[in-house]
Amino acid sequence: MWGILTALLSGALMSIQGVLNTEVTRQTGIWVSAGWVQLTAFFTCVLLWLFADRSPVSAIWQVRPWYMLLGGLIGAFITYTVIRSMDRLGPARATLLIVVTQIIAAYGIELFGLFGVEKVSFAWQKLIGALVAVAGIVIFHWK
Repeated sequence: MWGILTALLSGALMSIQGVLNTEVTRQTGIWVSAGWVQLTAFFTCVLLWLFADRSPVSAIWQVRPWYMLLGGLIGAFITYTVIRSMDRLGPARATLLIVVTQIIAAYGIELFGLFGVEKVSFAWQKLIGALVAVAGIVIFHWK
């Protein structure tokens, strides 16, 4: 149950963040806005680490395989692409495309066991679910 509630909160926060970041970009610039997002996220993480976690920071250098450390780099481009897509498509359309793409990519990661994720066997109902989501995009965009 907590996983579902956390996922719902995450989706809502992503949509709100995208709208806020898009407006900041209009008033500043794309990389100023994306940099502000990453900088404030960093300081938030430092504060939460000070009060809640205290895992040794040096543990980051022990992470293997090394490409697992690319999340921050990818995060900068996620911020950029969310801002650009929301600006050009609007929050609802952009979010719909983003979420459906996440579903399809995540299923592919599970299906092929990429990045250390446990491999799952192919399931027709998941493919049908993805196709229904794509159909939802077509219906949503239909004028």
